[in-house]
Order: sequence, then C-alpha cells, then structure tokens
Amino acid sequence: MAYTTIDDPSLHFQTTIYTGNGGADRAVTNGGNSDLQPDWVWIKNRDAADAHMVFDSTRGVTKSIFTDSTAEEVTDGDTLDAFQSDGFRVDADVKVNTNAEKYVAWQWKANGGTTSSNSDGTITSTVQANTDAGFSIVSYTGTGANATVGHGLSVAPEMMIFKNRNATDVWIVYHHGLASDAETDFIILNRTDAKADLATAFNDTAPTSSVFSIGSLADTNRSNSNIIAYCFKSIKGYSRIGIYTGNGSDDGTFVYTGFKPAWVMIKRTNAVGAWEIYDTKRALYGNSPSSKDLQADSTGAENASTIGNGVDILSNGFKPTTSTLYLNGNGSTYIYLAFAERPFVTSTGTPTTAR
Repeated sequence: MAYTTIDDPSLHFQTTIYTGNGGADRAVTNGGNSDLQPDWVWIKNRDAADAHMVFDSTRGVTKSIFTDSTAEEVTDGDTLDAFQSDGFRVDADVKVNTNAEKYVAWQWKANGGTTSSNSDGTITSTVQANTDAGFSIVSYTGTGANATVGHGLSVAPEMMIFKNRNATDVWIVYHHGLASDAETDFIILNRTDAKADLATAFNDTAPTSSVFSIGSLADTNRSNSNIIAYCFKSIKGYSRIGIYTGNGSDDGTFVYTGFKPAWVMIKRTNAVGAWEIYDTKRALYGNSPSSKDLQADSTGAENASTIGNGVDILSNGFKPTTSTLYLNGNGSTYIYLAFAERPFVTSTGTPTTAR
C-alpha cells in the first residue's frame, strides 16, 4: 500500500498571507501547487487585535463566527463575499482588509459548496464532505435531547469543533486524545481552560463511521438552534490529530506526524493554556522557524503572547523549542491538529527533503 493517497496537500489545504488595501472586492489568490477553491476560510489580522473570522460555504458568504468569542453568527457584506476558484474575495471590513495591515488566511476544501441531506442520524443534517482529506462541514438544528447526527466522512472523526450560530454558547471541541474516555471530555476553543468532563456533551458515546452523538448540553444541542460542526479524521501523509507530553526543555518533545507540517494548532489539556497556531508561511526557515504564533482563543496580534521560539518544523513532524507551559511544560499533556506541506514519503516512494 502506498504511504499516502495525497501527494499534493495544497489541493486540500493552503495558508495564504496578504496585505490589506482597505477597498472593496479585494481578491486574495492562493499560491500553492494547485488551485484551491476553499470551503472553510479562517482569517486573522496579524497586525491588530481583531477577531478571528471563520467563514464556510455551507453557511454562505458574509456569514462569520469568531473562534475567540461566544458571539452569535454575524452577517456583514463588508467581510468575505465570494469563494473563488483559487482563493476568496473580501471587502473593506477592518478584520479582513485594513489598508497596509498584514493578514493570514487558512483554507480547507470540502465539496465546493455542494451539500447533501444526511439522514444517518436521528437529526437530519446538511453535509459537505471531502472524504479524501478527512474533512466535513456539518450543519444541523438542535433538539435539546440525546441524538445522533450524520457527518459524511465514512470513517469515525477524531476531532470535531462545534459552534451554535444562534446563541452565545462556547465553542466545544471533541478530540480523541483528551482522555481514555474522550466521549465525556471536551475542551473549549474560545478559552484557555483545561479540558472538562461532562457526559451531556457527546452523550458518553464515541463517534462512528456514520454519526456523532450529542447529549443535552446546549452548546452542542440547544433546542431549535442552528449548529455548525467541523469534523476531521487523520489521513496518512496529509493530516494528523494527536497528543504529546511535554518535557520542560528548550529541546522539546519530538512529535511525529508523518509529514512536513504546513500548519499546526496545539492546546495544553491538563491545565490553562492558549490555543497556539503556527504555520510555515508566516515564519520561514532561518528566521526562528514558526516562532510567529497566533492564538485561536485571543484577538491578540501576531506574537502578542511573547511565547518565544515556538515550534520547529521538520520533514516528518515538529518539536517545541521552548519550555513554556503553553507548548512544552514538563509532564503536561497537549493535543494538536496538523496539516501537511508535503508528505514524508510520496505515493511513489519519494522522500521529502530534510531541513
């Protein structure tokens, strides 16, 4: 069997950096090996304390939610107003297009905005899935009672991120590495809190190849609320959803991913810690690799946390290069989500170049 089925990760995920011009109809074009029409776009102003803006083609253009906030979904025509064949288009809102300020956009492909009705669960969901890349966008209406929801991946998701669009509920994250009984554990994307244990989040039931379970917790299942869920499964050579334990050293724990990461998000789980995000477009080799952090739970500008050296990106994984508790506390546990710049070995057996 080939090492990976995805030789070109830029078909499914890309990071793009751009400078705002403050005008209308600012087209942002990707620069990867392949054109990518994104379905999930996450934008952050690197220069200012603006919100993290999340858009997806299931909810539609101009509709944003914010990873650093419990705020309800907002519709604003001055934000992202088009998903394009190799990027997207924004207008003049300061959070996406202030003149001369720097931005980063993380983009994932689902199914080109084409959704389908899914009746695998007790709640009918609207799904667009990219099964090749292990990613789906799931929209459903909560009932307030124990239920199941179809996710469209055909394999059990290992990480799911939920947000109620109609209420000021927190962002709930399921991650298979949170505990031996992850089905009762969750962590909150818009906070620095340690993991919490509550059976009502996922009805104490592991996701299956067709559905995930939700309990009576309002954040994932508020009655008559529209809820969006982003679901992920690791794909060898392209993505990895994992855990590691810190060693408290500036020569940190090596975390094997099986690819050279393009993007990684890390969260301490046993105690307080920010959601640290690094990518190779904002910090290239030879310049404190991946030292430029942004935090999903904070509006802070790039490096507002003064974390320091951050993580080193390697041909087959990453390692913290700091002893900070947010990334590498001795004995602390961390979850991560990572996507590839290129696989460690291609489907034809060609290895990636070592640093």
